[in-house]
Amino acid sequence: MAQPRIVLLHATPVAVDPVKAAFAELWPVPELVNLLDDSLSPDRARTEELTDDLVERFAALGRYALSAGADAILVTCSAFGPAIEKMQRDLPIPVLKPNEAMFHAAVAGGRNIAMVATFAPSVPTMEAEFEEYVQQTGADARLTTIVVEAAMTALRAGDADTHNRLIAERAGELGGFDTVMLAHFSTSRALPALSGRLAAPVLSAPGAAVTRLRELIEG
Repeated sequence: MAQPRIVLLHATPVAVDPVKAAFAELWPVPELVNLLDDSLSPDRARTEELTDDLVERFAALGRYALSAGADAILVTCSAFGPAIEKMQRDLPIPVLKPNEAMFHAAVAGGRNIAMVATFAPSVPTMEAEFEEYVQQTGADARLTTIVVEAAMTALRAGDADTHNRLIAERAGELGGFDTVMLAHFSTSRALPALSGRLAAPVLSAPGAAVTRLRELIEG
């Protein structure tokens, strides 16, 4: 496959630049297609649970990506786990969850793991996915989540510097962990600011996901 077409499925525009940067650094070969519905993220925030309607809307984007010639789909929003699983079942191409590769790297780095999130509705889904991964692999790991919602508010207003500073200011709560994960693709831009204050490794989702997707495509 000379140049695979990878569809990046976004529910918020703040996830676009971090994943594009990760591809440029780690695997610049694919043709990237950005498929964005920025109504999905606010609609998800208004519901306590991921509704059947939201699952179907998300899955419909997956079907569209397939019709557009996608060789694989990388989902960049972590709040739609069951919808991504539906696409994995229904579509004949690789569909990668945003965080599964990062979970693998985090568990390999130790058992006491922290996750920094900025979009609270995504946390229950991500924690459930982490627990499922731990059970499937038999890993001895536990997860603690810190939510910094003000950072997402700043980022959506176009203030990435404040986003990064607010996350870095929580470093004092993260000193006792073996590994720290930045929960969302959008939070990966805070990696330099946070990692500079911690001895433990700080992982971001885009880099791990791009590396894993390359393995799936190139074998």
